[in-house]
Amino acid sequence: MDPLASLLHEVRSNGALFGRNFLAPPWSVRFADGTPLTIVTLLRGQAWIVPEDGDGRPDAEPVALRPGDVAVVAGAEPFSIADDPGAQAPPLYVVHPDRCTTADGADVSDDVYLGLRTCGNCPDGPTVLLTGSYKVDGRVSERLLSALPRVLVVRHDEPEPILQLTAAEISRDDPGQQAVLDRLLDLLLLSTLREWFTRPEADPPAWYRALGDPVAGRALRLIHDRPAHPWTVTGLAEESGVSRATLARRFTGLVGRPPMAYLTDWRLALAADLLARTDATVDTIARRVGYQSAFGLSVAFKRVYGTRPSHHRATATAQAALR
Repeated sequence: MDPLASLLHEVRSNGALFGRNFLAPPWSVRFADGTPLTIVTLLRGQAWIVPEDGDGRPDAEPVALRPGDVAVVAGAEPFSIADDPGAQAPPLYVVHPDRCTTADGADVSDDVYLGLRTCGNCPDGPTVLLTGSYKVDGRVSERLLSALPRVLVVRHDEPEPILQLTAAEISRDDPGQQAVLDRLLDLLLLSTLREWFTRPEADPPAWYRALGDPVAGRALRLIHDRPAHPWTVTGLAEESGVSRATLARRFTGLVGRPPMAYLTDWRLALAADLLARTDATVDTIARRVGYQSAFGLSVAFKRVYGTRPSHHRATATAQAALR
């Protein structure tokens, strides 16, 4: 398992909030649902993504979308999508975690709801917009989200087949349909990120660039695939077919962290998510991620995260109860 697959394994759609929008100018839609990852794609027409700060003011240059483009918006801060990035009119509706409202907080009119998972101001509008939101959290997910810009766009000359399939699926209401939409969203995210990371305008994280190196890439895959193994620099070097000094130099130079430091970061990220999402004992989790005892995990966890595993679990449980 390579690092991108490892990180995306934890970033999965589950009951994704999918939306299809039929729109005619002038229009804008504001997203204030706090989800840390949103996919936006345009089937036809033209649109702009306008990132905002916490006070609702634009905090970055608007990003244009053309038909076939797929954008990923990272971060929980609000953003808007509009036909005109400089328009001052209030949004058609605002997306919140549990409902949609007008700009002043009132319930939206029935005219905005055009059908199943479908909103807009004109059923025959020239713009068709699809959106899908991820509710992701955890230390593993943070490693991916921190590697992304606020808005990234992968441009296509025409909508990809998966987009056409997604658009058709949104309008259905068959058994198991939500599960199908979740998996389509996962596939769309994976294919978009993989393609974006290879593009000249992208600034992929060091670990992603290192995957192409036969030495550092091999060591990265070993760490992600078998985190519980008692790895040493010598052991990783032997598996990678080089000397200990060569591995240490190549890995540190390309990844930006020595092999053992990267291994510790990965183990602790896995442990943090297991503590938050499972009822397994600290000792069990410690052994699953490569520590011989709960004490060893606790010492490392406190050193890196500033808190004990038990306190991390209690905090995560309390936060989950508030959602």
